[in-house]
Amino acid sequence: MFDISNISETSENIFEHLRNAVTEPANWIQVALIVFSMGIGWAVRKRFAPRLIHWVDRSGLNFRIRQTLKSLTKLILQVVAVFLIGIFLKIQTVGNFAGSTSVESVSINLLMAWIVIRSAAQIIGNSFARQTVVITAWAIAALSIVGLLDETVSLLEGIGFSIGDSQVTALAVIKAVILIFTLLYAALFLATLLDRRMSKASSLTPSSRVLITKILRVFLIGMGLLIGITSAGVDLSLLAVFGGALGLGIGFGLQKGVSNLFSGILLLLDKSINPGDIIELQNGVFGWINEMGARYTSVVTRDNKSYLIPNEDFITQQVINWSHSDTLVRMEVEFGVHYASDPHVVRKIASEVAVLPDRVVNDPAPVCHLSEFGDSSLNFKLRFWITDAEEGVTNVKGQVLLGLWDAFKENNIKIPYPHREIYIRNEKTEF
Repeated sequence: MFDISNISETSENIFEHLRNAVTEPANWIQVALIVFSMGIGWAVRKRFAPRLIHWVDRSGLNFRIRQTLKSLTKLILQVVAVFLIGIFLKIQTVGNFAGSTSVESVSINLLMAWIVIRSAAQIIGNSFARQTVVITAWAIAALSIVGLLDETVSLLEGIGFSIGDSQVTALAVIKAVILIFTLLYAALFLATLLDRRMSKASSLTPSSRVLITKILRVFLIGMGLLIGITSAGVDLSLLAVFGGALGLGIGFGLQKGVSNLFSGILLLLDKSINPGDIIELQNGVFGWINEMGARYTSVVTRDNKSYLIPNEDFITQQVINWSHSDTLVRMEVEFGVHYASDPHVVRKIASEVAVLPDRVVNDPAPVCHLSEFGDSSLNFKLRFWITDAEEGVTNVKGQVLLGLWDAFKENNIKIPYPHREIYIRNEKTEF
């Protein structure tokens, strides 16, 4: 419920405080000095900030350090203003000039708070999160410096409503939002840190690392949301019906998204595909799995194209996993020779040529079979094995074919091509 009397009283105190500070003639000179100092600071920053940024870019420092230094160049205005206002304040104090210096003191404290908070927030990598933290922290510090923090807290506590036996105030909601934001950022940061640590754990399979990371990320985010909501004074049992209806709506609206999420978890549990596996899809996509995300799986092809394939497709469609149980993969090359050639000699030569490329393994040994008597040639199938399909299959087939070409030329074995004879008959047609 709203406490109108408390809100009105608090608002009147805040406005009275601000009105006294603005309408006091003794403060006008201080405001002018502050504006002058800020203008000088702006001019200094405009002149020297580009030079400093250029120097930082060419310094060869770490990327994160360079970004931090370039962000700190924005504080030149505040630093210069603090320096000049401090000089004016010192002159007034030493010279015993009449008049108050409270506005100048407050402005220095506000600028120093901004400098300290902005500098400390550079440890936050995400720019949006950093800006949010800076603005929120400085707003709280500014209210405390000008002496309005208690009045503002009282005002926010007087704004609220009741849900059952629970009282939800504007202050509690603001605290909850800040806490949720902090916990979510901490959860994502911790999940990323754990992901990096697990990527170095050789005792875990790639799929196990991805599965553990996903579970931890979902758990940490869920805990952050629950703690933030309960901190606002909301009884979660009161939201059971609303939450059920909302969940049903989200379930229908995000059906594909939820399906892909659970499909990704199922793929990690049954280990049908893992990061690094060589796969082939029905649409002809051939490559290796680079990353398994919550919604999609990234497949990188030999031409360095990334196909973002929904996880559901790996459950509902046929997928050829070349390295599911073993990395050993059989290749096949078909060729034909002239009927005048001895097929026994051709089989022996082809089997010897197939082991020449470095990527072809000796065990199992290559084999060559006579497959059919074709229209123009004796047709053979040469089969050999490789263990590194991720390096490509067309290139190794090409090496084997070139080896066959050279060997056939040395042994005078001809590769025929179809011949067609055309007879033209010149007959007169009588009508």
